[in-house]
Amino acid sequence: MPRRRNPKKRFLSPDPVYDSRLIHTIVNHLMKKGKKSLAFKLFYQAMNQIGEITQQDPVQIIEQAIRNATPLVEVKARRVGGSTYQVPLEVNPERGTALAIRWILLSCRNRSGKNMVSKLSNEFLDASKNSGNAIRKRDEVHRMAEANKAFAKYRF
Repeated sequence: MPRRRNPKKRFLSPDPVYDSRLIHTIVNHLMKKGKKSLAFKLFYQAMNQIGEITQQDPVQIIEQAIRNATPLVEVKARRVGGSTYQVPLEVNPERGTALAIRWILLSCRNRSGKNMVSKLSNEFLDASKNSGNAIRKRDEVHRMAEANKAFAKYRF
């Protein structure tokens, strides 16, 4: 956390094929060990597979999946008088999108299957239909926030 001032927000350039910043963000999260070209290849193959399965625009399905997996509230630990409370807080839209992307990619990596392309496309399809592990994770976070609603007075 900087002491003087908050740094200026850097914005990503849109991806070359679909001209979408969201897709570029997903590819950056998907990338491991700096292999961006491999991440782009995997993601574009998954997009083609989604387009073939649904006969719709894959960008809209990806956006719908991210929207469905985005949490509205989350809990944050707060120490008050020697005890720790789980305080529910509203989620900033940028953080919500980042959490949704992280959860979708984590659940597709944990998914059983042959290759990453099919796992990725199936996870995005599940999330767009409001099912799958990423949606379960979002519901779990919402339940935690609902259960700790009494500690909302300790919000900071």
